[in-house]
Formats: sequence, C-alpha cells, structure tokens
Amino acid sequence: MTAVLGQPAIGQPAPGFTVETDEGPRSLADYAGKRLVLYFYPKDDTSGCTSEARQFRDEYLRLVVNKAEVLGVSKDTVTSHIKFRAKHTLPFPLAADVDGALCEAYGVWKEKSMYGRKYMGIERSTFLIDEAGVLVREWRKVKVSGHVAEVLDALHALG
Repeated sequence: MTAVLGQPAIGQPAPGFTVETDEGPRSLADYAGKRLVLYFYPKDDTSGCTSEARQFRDEYLRLVVNKAEVLGVSKDTVTSHIKFRAKHTLPFPLAADVDGALCEAYGVWKEKSMYGRKYMGIERSTFLIDEAGVLVREWRKVKVSGHVAEVLDALHALG
C-alpha cells in the first residue's frame, strides 16, 4: 500500500513524534510495547469533541485491558487541555499540537467547509498503532456515535 503524501500507510511504521502534553512531553517511543489509540479532534470543549473524549473516558478501562493507551491530539494549548481534561475527568493525556506538525504527519489537517465557508481544520481521525509502532488501523472523518466501540472491536481483533 502506498501512502498519500502526509498520510501514513496501514502496515507501515507510524510517523514518529514528540509532542507536549498536559503531562509533559510524549513521543511515539514512550508507547513501545503497548498499543496506542491516537485520536485527533478539532477543539477542546466543543460538543462533538467533548462527546468523543467522554466516550474514550467511559471505555478507558476496556481499552487498557486490551493493551491500549489513549492520546488525544488537537491544536489547543496545554493550558486549554488541562482545563478540558479536569472538567471531564479524562484519564489520558492530551497533546498540544500547536504548530500542527503532528496533524500534518498524520494527514488530518484538511480544508473543511461549514455554511459555505472554507477553512483549514483537523479532520476528526483515529489511528491504531500496535506494540511495534506499526499503523494497523485508521478511521477518518469519524462520526462520534459508536466510534469507540469500533476501536474496541479492532483491538479485540488484534487479540
């Protein structure tokens, strides 16, 4: 499978990263030996993003039992993430991709359209990375309802 520029390919090593989180810097290497659910969302404390974060929170123990860690990513600041995470008691870190480098590496920074207005923003996406750092599954243009269940199903399929 050939990757589109800025889009990682299934079965290939996931793009490496080091990013600031509300718990300090995190890199892909920090998750070696674990599965990583890397999810990108547009903005802290907006309705869809809050719903998605709460669903990951509510299923967090099931994710961990399936050997997965969760890392949420948006372009919000660490300060914004600290408030968002505390408000919704999220048990996983949130990455502040302020410069957009991580969004670019995973091909989620896209032109969007709302009410006829075009703008650039994060396309809600999730990537499942295995213990060896290989991208094994991706979901793009995520619909929040039922998404975490799909991620859990994919984790179960990995064994």
